[in-house]
Amino acid sequence: MNSTVVLVMRRSKLEQEREFIGIRYPNVTTRFAILCLFAGLALLAAVSMYRSYAAAQGSGDSPRAEASSDGWAGANVREVQEKLRDGGFYSGEIDGVYSTELAAALVRYQIRNGLPITGQLDLETSDALGAKPAVTANAVSREQSSETWRQLRRGEQQARNDTRVARSADANETVVSPTGMPPQGTPSLAASISSASVKPASAPPATAAGSSNGDISTERLRDYVGAFVLAGLDPQVGAEADFFADRVQYYDEGTIDRKKIRRDLQRYAARWPKRRFWLAGDVTAKPQNGNRVRVTFPLRYELRNGKKHSSGRIAKTIVLEPTGDDLQIVAVNERKAR
Repeated sequence: MNSTVVLVMRRSKLEQEREFIGIRYPNVTTRFAILCLFAGLALLAAVSMYRSYAAAQGSGDSPRAEASSDGWAGANVREVQEKLRDGGFYSGEIDGVYSTELAAALVRYQIRNGLPITGQLDLETSDALGAKPAVTANAVSREQSSETWRQLRRGEQQARNDTRVARSADANETVVSPTGMPPQGTPSLAASISSASVKPASAPPATAAGSSNGDISTERLRDYVGAFVLAGLDPQVGAEADFFADRVQYYDEGTIDRKKIRRDLQRYAARWPKRRFWLAGDVTAKPQNGNRVRVTFPLRYELRNGKKHSSGRIAKTIVLEPTGDDLQIVAVNERKAR
């Protein structure tokens, strides 16, 4: 009996304490569950905020306005096509279609005007053209990006542009650059190819002698440079390795094969996943021994990986050798430039 009395007394005391601090057993489980729910929601919100902050830091760029749907409207694209045609960059149909041919023309325009080489109607390019931007990152645009640099590399539009120049010459017309500058005269192979100058209509395109398939025009070389830079931004990492010969004098690494070059390019892309490039001045071309051509061009760059950032200017040199109807890089080097 004594133990029973003690147990009852203890229970009575415990119940008094619970009533004093406001705890009821039926509510403990519910309160604990609610507390866990709020804690989980707070943790989820914190993780979401951290990811948003990390993404903003990783982009390295200040927020920019998104391209409006108006940029894809036929009227806007036709206006861009007309302006590029008038500048001698585009020779396709004025149909309001955002095609690979138009993207290649945009690269030419970007090279000539010192804009970021993207092959897209991005914010900087659309502003220079007085048009609305039209940019996307879907699978179709990525595939078009690859086809754009391939088309530039093949120089498919050069024959059409040469025809246009010849017709202008017959009509005694004067071709003027998009910036309104007068023609600067016909550059020879050893002369600089200025991003702001245009050859006069009365003269044939400057050429690089020594090609087994006829001469190499300076416009073809400029297209090739644009294609090479654009391939470095291709979603298929290491795509620019396709420009190299089987064996290449590769920077200070000596002569290596294309497979090693591709691996090096993939490592570079992994180190700097966000890359931007501008042609920062004149492109020069000089004939070398045999049928090779030495092409040098200044390149501005911005590289980012999260909080890491690198920018500057280099003078890049590639040595080209004709192979069939194509050109391939047999040597590459670069040095820092002011």
